[in-house]
Formats: sequence, C-alpha cells, structure tokens
Amino acid sequence: MFDVLIIGGGAAGFYTAIHIAEADPKLKIAIIERGKEVLTKVKVSGGGRCNVIHAEFDPSELVKNYPRGEKELLGPFHRHSSFDTLNFFKDRGIDLKMEGDGRMFPVSNSSQTIIDCFLNEAKRLGIKILMYSSVIDITSVKQGNEKIWQVTSVKKTYTCKKLLVATGSNPKIWDLLKKLGHTIEPPVASLFTFKIKDERIRGIQGLSTNARVELLANSSKPKITIALKSKRVEKALLIEEGPVLITHWGLSGPAILRLSAWGAKILHEKNYNFTIKINWLPDYYVGAIINLLLQIKEVEGKKTVLRTHAVDLPRRLWTNLVRASGIPENMKWADVSKQLLQSLSDQLTSCTLQVEGKSAFKAEFVTAGGVSLKEINFKTFGSKLHDNLFFAGEVIDVDAITGGFNFQNAWTSGYIAAKAIVEK
Repeated sequence: MFDVLIIGGGAAGFYTAIHIAEADPKLKIAIIERGKEVLTKVKVSGGGRCNVIHAEFDPSELVKNYPRGEKELLGPFHRHSSFDTLNFFKDRGIDLKMEGDGRMFPVSNSSQTIIDCFLNEAKRLGIKILMYSSVIDITSVKQGNEKIWQVTSVKKTYTCKKLLVATGSNPKIWDLLKKLGHTIEPPVASLFTFKIKDERIRGIQGLSTNARVELLANSSKPKITIALKSKRVEKALLIEEGPVLITHWGLSGPAILRLSAWGAKILHEKNYNFTIKINWLPDYYVGAIINLLLQIKEVEGKKTVLRTHAVDLPRRLWTNLVRASGIPENMKWADVSKQLLQSLSDQLTSCTLQVEGKSAFKAEFVTAGGVSLKEINFKTFGSKLHDNLFFAGEVIDVDAITGGFNFQNAWTSGYIAAKAIVEK
C-alpha cells in the first residue's frame, strides 16, 4: 500500500509528489503513468523551451488570465504564486529568464532542463514511477475502520490512503470520476486558431500586425468583402487586442488565441462557425480614419492609392484591403469618391471575416472543462464529495490563455494539495 498515489505523470503530478516527499520523507509515494514517457507536455511547451511561468507576480492580476477559474484561484495564488514557482526552480539550480511579453523560460532554452529537474528530484526523494499503467478503475473500499483507495491499472491493482488525480484532459479518467459522483463540465477546445478563406488574407501568410478583434453576436450572416453603404452596428460578445498572425489557413497570434480561450464554450456552441470583426488600425475608429484618408487624399492626390504606404500596416495587407474596398488599382487619391473612402475605412477598421472551423495551437492543446469547480475545496484542492481525494492541474475545469498560465495552475494546485495531504 502507498501512503499517496498520484495518477498522472505530468507537471502537476511531479510538482505535487516532490512537495509531499520533501514535507514528509517517510511517506511512500508513487506516480502512476499510462504511457512510456512522463512530462510529455512539459517537453513540447514553448516550442520545446518550456514556458515555465509568466512574470505576473500579483495574484489579483494573475487570475485575469483564466477564462475559467479566475475567482477560485485568487486565494490559492496568494498562497503559491509565480514568484514561489520561480524560487522552487532557483533553489534547484535552475535560473529562469524573462522575455519581452513576460513569459519565462529556463536559461538553457530547453524543456529537458525542467524534465531532468523533476526526474532527479523524484529519484532523490524515493518517489516511485509506475509506467505503462493506464488506469481502468478507481474505487474506495473499507479496510478496518479506514476508507482506502483502490486504483486498478491494466497491470495490477494498487491501494493507497490518499489519492491525487493529475491527469489533465483525459476523458477516461473523467468517466471514472463521474462514477464516483463528480460532475464533469463538458470538455471543449481552448487555445486554437481560426480557419478563414478570404481574399483579403489570401497569399500573405506570415504577416503579423497589431489589431483589435471582436467576436460578433450574429454568426449567420454571409461573408462580405465590400462594405455596404448602410451598416448595422453589431454587438461584440468578446474583444481582444494584440498581434494577429496571418497564416495559410486563416488567423493566429496572441489576440486570436486569447479570443479562443475566453470564447471557448461560446465558439463550441456555434460549431466553430462565426463572424469576427477586425480593426487593423486599433488606434483609429471609423470617423478618425476617414479624416486621415481625406488628409492623405489632399496631400498625395497624384499618387495611386494602391501603391501609397498611407497607414502603419504591412504593405501586402494594405494592398489586399484597398482591392477589397473596390478602389481600382490605377486610381489616384484625387479621384477617390467619398463612397470609396468610406468603403476603405470600413475595410481598415471594421473588416468582417467568416470563420469556418478551428485548428489546434501547435502541440500545446488546452481543453476547457473537467471536474466542476463547485465540487472542489480550493483551500486544499480536495474533493467535497470524498475524503482523501485531491486534484491538481487541468483535470479540473480551469484553463488559461497562452503564456505559462496553465502551468501556474498546475504548480499552485499541486503545492496546495501536497500541503493538505501532508497535514492530514
């Protein structure tokens, strides 16, 4: 029998096990892993460099990066924040460096540094790792006056006094937790890119520019490539601003990924067919950009619109938007009518695009959904339904935007669960 059995050999599982073993070296601890490797998500994080944390050390600001779990994680982040994670790795000889956007990576630029750290710590502390052990059943049984956990894998059955589930987005484990009475919020994709077929972004993949992106409430309207003279103002369900990357399949970049995270459940309900509106010049609104275009028309009257680098946009994107506005390729600024100027301003600041599906964000696939937050005690990350059952990481209905925030949920929940397990 183990004192503590941890299902899931990922970031949350190892972080929890290490903190338990350090707090009480006498405990017999094992990590049970279904595959042939552990820490696979750590390996691919940050393009193989491992985005360990984000340099947001204020818990009140940190929670704003969690579409699901914002309210619940405030208290836990006060107990174990990004700063505490930073010190955890620093104490083990691993220095982290910060990039311009706040993401933090090991100085080595290799996720193997973090993997080796966890494996070395597990070996030093005597934590057993049980590989090729896919779990097929979880039950609680009475042994004398105590209730213990019985975990059956494809290999054998293990017993333990305390059980922690850190399996991430594993549907089979969620099904087993359902049998124990837990509510599982339906899993839906989060952090994905948008599939878009539109002439305005065709053939210019690789371009990136800062933009404001709105998810429109009406997703059934047809694709529009030339602005209509009479426009209806549509309500935006979500708004994000930041870099937008044009790809060969559509749109990606931080603004798109954040929108996909905050809108995960809404977009799933829409079957990933919806309309977005982009302001390619977020410092301008429609009226302001028209005034700017009128000034350019007055100053650059003899130049063709298409070949004028009039605004701060990649030239090829400007060219596509000018064409979409209906302005002929050889038309000079002096000859542009008020109607065409309005059309161009709409393309620049109110460009509507129809999204027709999603693509996963590299290998760092994140899922919204999991064990209902209502059934978790966030002071311990323990189950409200069963004694001595704990959770850590993405197995619960918490997810974050890209940037190291999903890992911080793993670190924090693992630490707090470890403390609660030891104190019990």
